[in-house]
Amino acid sequence: MRVIGIDPGLRHLGWGVIEAEGSRLRHVANGVCDSGQGELAGRLLSLYDQLTDILHRFQPDLAAVEQTFVNRDGAGTLKLGQARGIALLVPAQFGLEIGEYSPNTVKKTVVGVGHADKRQVDHMVKMQLPGVAISGPDAADALAVAICHAHHLGTQRLRVRA
Repeated sequence: MRVIGIDPGLRHLGWGVIEAEGSRLRHVANGVCDSGQGELAGRLLSLYDQLTDILHRFQPDLAAVEQTFVNRDGAGTLKLGQARGIALLVPAQFGLEIGEYSPNTVKKTVVGVGHADKRQVDHMVKMQLPGVAISGPDAADALAVAICHAHHLGTQRLRVRA
C-alpha cells in the first residue's frame, strides 16, 4: 500500500510517499512544494499544480493530511486553511481515501510524545525509514503524517480481524 502524507503550508507544502507492507515501511519519495511570492490565488494554483503532478508521478493508494491548529493570527490561519484545502482537494480528485491527524497525534505515533520538537520528528522518521534523505522539515513532517496513517491503518486492520 502506497501512502502520501501531506503537511499543508502556504509557502512550503511538505509531501512524503511511503510504502507500507504490514509493519514494514519503505521510503519512496519526499519533497516540498514552494508557492513562491505574489497573489494568494496564484500561490494556491501553484500548490495545486505541483501536488497534482506528484500524485500523477507516485500513484499513492491512500492520503493523509495534517490538521491545522488555530493561532492568534486569524489572517495567517485562514491562509493556511486555504492551503490545507488544496492538500485535501487534490487527493480527493484522485479518488483517494484521506486520513486527517492532529499534529499531536502524528508526533505521539511517530516519536511517542505528543509535544515532540521538529528535531525529534526528523530523527524518528530517519529511524523508521533507514537511508532516507529528507528534503527539509516540511517533508519530514509529511513523512511522519504518512507513517502515522500507515500505523493507524494497521491497528484498524488488527481490530477488524479480532
